[in-house]
Amino acid sequence: MTVSFREQGQGTPLVLLHGIGSAARSFDAVIAAFAPRFRVIAWDAPGYAQSTELPMEHPNAGDYADTLAAFLDERGVQTCHLLGHSLGCLMAARFAATRPDRVLSLTLCSIATGQAGLPAEERQKLLDQRIGDLATLGPRGMAEKRAPRLLGPGASPEALDRLKDTMGSVRPRGYGQAARMLSTGDVKADVRELSPALPGQIIYGDADAITPPARNQEVAAVWQGAAVHVIPGVGHALYLEQPDSFNALLSAFLSKSTS
Repeated sequence: MTVSFREQGQGTPLVLLHGIGSAARSFDAVIAAFAPRFRVIAWDAPGYAQSTELPMEHPNAGDYADTLAAFLDERGVQTCHLLGHSLGCLMAARFAATRPDRVLSLTLCSIATGQAGLPAEERQKLLDQRIGDLATLGPRGMAEKRAPRLLGPGASPEALDRLKDTMGSVRPRGYGQAARMLSTGDVKADVRELSPALPGQIIYGDADAITPPARNQEVAAVWQGAAVHVIPGVGHALYLEQPDSFNALLSAFLSKSTS
């Protein structure tokens, strides 16, 4: 399986997993900030950018975690600091829960908790709506509709442009697979399996309309020992909207985790 990715720097690996409407390139500011100290690797999830789609139409979080493990093996990465954003949190939490010996620390940002706990009819309605938007509007039209909701009220026009550009590049089949994984995912179930000894943190914006503060706090309530950081006035795409604030929080956490 082919996985496209961005990599820069040397040292302890820091692996970044993007969300459902994103790609590795969305992490460019994070990569640039941390490459002087870490070997930073941001993958394009299966079905995104140049990455091969998964073979099944209805993958679960474990299928993405398995693919991540194989990708890291190919890159010679045995252990890493792992960060997931939005849908990437489902992949990261499953990877950490099933391969605890490979994760040095875990950061979950703007957490997509998954929809496994919803009634089947509601899950299907949300899935149909998400896939229907893409089918009707196309990637660029979907980006024009959805991207503004991912940012806080004070976001710059440049942040919105970057968000639209990245979201407008999604591939329909890969996006559909990711949406089906979201429909059956349950990040809290995986978080409950994490060792209390694993350094962990949650970062979210208090203006997030996609994965609201209450949803992130629900995960914090079941994640023993995880630090929780809130960036004021920031929406869902926090590392694009306020890269300096985001990078400062991540830097402090990683410094503590590696000391």
